[in-house]
Amino acid sequence: MQNRLAMIEFVKQLLLDKLPVNYYYHNFTHAQYVLKKTTEIGIQENCSKNDLSLLKTAALWHDVGFINKNIGHEEEGCLIVKKYLPDYSYTNSEIEIICGLIMATKIPQSPNTKLEQIIADADLAYLGARGAHSKAKLLFKEMQSLNPTLSEEEFIDIQISFLQNHRYFTAYCQNKTTIGKLEYLKSLMIKIPSYKLALK
Repeated sequence: MQNRLAMIEFVKQLLLDKLPVNYYYHNFTHAQYVLKKTTEIGIQENCSKNDLSLLKTAALWHDVGFINKNIGHEEEGCLIVKKYLPDYSYTNSEIEIICGLIMATKIPQSPNTKLEQIIADADLAYLGARGAHSKAKLLFKEMQSLNPTLSEEEFIDIQISFLQNHRYFTAYCQNKTTIGKLEYLKSLMIKIPSYKLALK
């Protein structure tokens, strides 16, 4: 069996080799960010060592399905992990949990377990972080490459609507990230005249 430590390098190479070049946001950099945030949230939520291992694995692989498709990439990612994770000593039951975690990142999010809540929050933690605007620019660039008619104002409107309907599930993110998310929302609303008037 291959060493699990080699798995990160494998996923990195897989994405570099097979991910379409127009995925400016959903790439290995994003996977690394979600891996970091998943670990941070998991520790704060008092996860066991084994649960943290499953969370980190799912975070690493959660968007790998983009190498084959956009819509339904979570389901595709599950097929991919079922193919490769046995090579890294994961059991069938562990792989099923990891697939559940990957599916928990699907929008709209509806996590059913504590671990699913953690990875769901990690995947969207950027919404309440300082780098929200820079990450959003990458997401806009990616979405515009898939839909060339998408304007910046339309994208901002999509983001505003998403933020207004989004909520964090873990106590850690609710306490630490919600204020930052609201500040990001307000910074977007002042860019659109109709929302700007509502803020006055």
